[in-house]
Amino acid sequence: MTLKMHGAQTSAEVGRRQGITGEAARQQLQRLLEDGLVTEERRALGRGRPAVYWQLSDKGQARFPDTHAALTVEILSSISEVLGPDALDRIIAEREAATLARYRTAMADCPDIRARLEKLAELRSAEGYMASVEEGEDGSLRLIESHCPICAAATFCQGFCRAEKAVFQSALGTGTRIERDEHIVNGGRRCTYVVREKSE
Repeated sequence: MTLKMHGAQTSAEVGRRQGITGEAARQQLQRLLEDGLVTEERRALGRGRPAVYWQLSDKGQARFPDTHAALTVEILSSISEVLGPDALDRIIAEREAATLARYRTAMADCPDIRARLEKLAELRSAEGYMASVEEGEDGSLRLIESHCPICAAATFCQGFCRAEKAVFQSALGTGTRIERDEHIVNGGRRCTYVVREKSE
């Protein structure tokens, strides 16, 4: 979970996040390496021995499942082939509208953009996206989703990703501007969205 949320790290960094020693973390990571769940990469960071960074392997990534991936893609393909691409677009639009209504209801009492974004992260985490909010040095806020439980569907039909970004923009309000920074479907480790208040 730590590697999924934070990407490649040294055993000392993993240990700090887990509240254990770096050596204890290294022993755990070594076991995961033997099971094929992580890989190690040596990075030269100046003088001395290269630092060892640990990251999830493809097998490790698969431990965070894309819910019913094969069935989902098969159904979407059938809808497109039997009913036509327009039918798939209508289904995505209906899902978008229902999701937006649910998010707006949940955010009704949120007083500002940050509160709305934190509520959005909470809702997305409940849906399996492992979402969190971070503040950038420039004061911008970043919605981070470390997992995509519908990755296979989103890869098959990019409309799901376009709809999600539109839902976020509408739910956060007209006073915000949102930009996707990283994208799992395009090879990113996670999906991130930079959120700023629009200047007057």
